[in-house]
Amino acid sequence: MENIIFRKKNRKITNFSPTRVIVVSFASLILVSGTLLNLPIASNDGQSIGFLNAIFTATSAACVTGLVIADTLTQWTLFGQIVIIFTIQFGGLGIVTFATFFSVLLGRRVSMKGRVLAQESLNYFTYDGVLNLIKNIVLITFYIEFIGALLLASRFAPEYGAKGVYMGIFQSISAFCNAGFDLMGGYKSLTDYNNDPIVIYTTALLIIIGGLGFMVWRDLYENPKLKGLHLQTKLVLIMTGSLITIGALFFLLAEFSNPLTMGPLGFMEKINAAIFHSVTCRTAGFNSLSTNDMSEVSKIGTILLMFIGAAPGSTGGGIKVTTAGIIIMAIVSNIKGLEDTIILKRKVARDVVNKALSIAALSITIIFVMTTIIIGVEHINFINVLYEVTSAFGTVGLSTGITPNLHAISKMLLIFTMFLGRVGPLTFAIAIAMRAHKEHENIVYPEGKIVVG
Repeated sequence: MENIIFRKKNRKITNFSPTRVIVVSFASLILVSGTLLNLPIASNDGQSIGFLNAIFTATSAACVTGLVIADTLTQWTLFGQIVIIFTIQFGGLGIVTFATFFSVLLGRRVSMKGRVLAQESLNYFTYDGVLNLIKNIVLITFYIEFIGALLLASRFAPEYGAKGVYMGIFQSISAFCNAGFDLMGGYKSLTDYNNDPIVIYTTALLIIIGGLGFMVWRDLYENPKLKGLHLQTKLVLIMTGSLITIGALFFLLAEFSNPLTMGPLGFMEKINAAIFHSVTCRTAGFNSLSTNDMSEVSKIGTILLMFIGAAPGSTGGGIKVTTAGIIIMAIVSNIKGLEDTIILKRKVARDVVNKALSIAALSITIIFVMTTIIIGVEHINFINVLYEVTSAFGTVGLSTGITPNLHAISKMLLIFTMFLGRVGPLTFAIAIAMRAHKEHENIVYPEGKIVVG
């Protein structure tokens, strides 16, 4: 149906590129937010933070990453913090989503181009019903963030007074959008809250819900008894549950006796910290343990989870759990000698497998290139640079603490990496899915023999 639309004689539709609009919308959000953050009134010292640092922060917020060059509480005034949280909200759901939502809310007619654009921005299967989906997404988002804010404020208000209510709102939005910005001060994040299940698990639950993806929400809503769920929903739930469980056990064992992380904690605090780190390191960026003091093996495990990320059409990043799941099952199916990739007794189309492999390969290449260049510029420990770059690309935000002191060139590379992480894999997938028929599509080429493995 989309091909019919794009073959219309109307040149405005023929030349319409959803991919380009999505990229430009994110770039525009970053530019506007960065300009505002560069103003002296945005910084507590009354001085401009500098355009590069302002753009870095704006990119981190718009791409819901969480990497920072200055502590959010001490650097930014209330004005600056509000700019950041609005940028996070718009970046998490997407400008296209909000623009479409307000058009529907005001009773305006949304054109076919607008519907197709909305479909692509959400990674939705079809543009049929996409307007109703967007309306529900925004309303549900506000509802969940409101509940999260109430729970978090109930813990922050007794400690911080009226400011605690504001902190609860800020953290709820940041957690649901998988951004990782917080107002705890001193780069502490949630390291003081391993003994507070309400703060730890409310934040974790917000991260998980935001990372499941809008299509999964809809499928679960329409199938509350879990019968008849789409294959995508099943794969997302299985991969998410498995990664959280395996990750929690891994970090509990790896950090249990580390005197700089879990060592001083009580047993239940260690359980809370392990589960929370397993959740947050896939896409959010909050931390309840000192990430710089973690063991090398824990950093490697964190890098792997950051690379995988959340679900498609969600507020999270990474190559996505479905991409990882398809690649894993493609390998398993190949080992079994099957011609097709089988997941839960369903065959996955070969072009989908190829897309998954292409996205993973492209992502690895980007991370490798950026890591190599930054190491050349900074001469810093390899694992820490790889950690930072993967965090940027996966729009996670966890840091070993090297970002604030990086050279301007390295900061620009991380800005580009964050931007690619938010729109790159998505753009790549859209470009493949929406590609025009090739001129030589019907040509059959002779088969060539190549030995692999």
